Amino acid sequence: MFREMRRKKQLLSEAETIEILKSCTSGVLAVTGDNDYPYAVPLSYAYKDGKLFFHFAKAGHKFDSIVRNNKVSFCVIKTDDVIQKTFTTHFRSAIVFGRARMLTEDSEKKYALECLVEKYSPDYIAESQSEIEREWKLVSVAELQIEHMTGKAAIEIINGKA
Repeated sequence: MFREMRRKKQLLSEAETIEILKSCTSGVLAVTGDNDYPYAVPLSYAYKDGKLFFHFAKAGHKFDSIVRNNKVSFCVIKTDDVIQKTFTTHFRSAIVFGRARMLTEDSEKKYALECLVEKYSPDYIAESQSEIEREWKLVSVAELQIEHMTGKAAIEIINGKA
């Protein structure tokens, strides 16, 4: 169903790919937007339990696109060092394919928001509950169930020459 990576020597293990997803702080969500144009938007996210979680407004392009077509992809770039003299970059990245769904059950929505707090504000867990309560009616939360993911690194990183 999903294409195999062409440059298999640059393929990262599942554990390395998950580490990229856990450690990065932003990525780009790609959805089928209006008039079937791709719509790619940078987002903060959390990875936990084999899923990605996002939050955003209750209305707008992302929301409408996910409701219309739940097939999405998400990409993060951990490393992107330009090496001028060799006309290349030393990169590490991950891409995820899956289906997104809007979380409607209070317990699921709260769990996802708590995952985001854990990632971005771990020193303010106690204070986060009042923030979640204050924003509760204004925020939508989506879960991306991962169906396929790959990680890739520059061949120089794979070969230990970076």
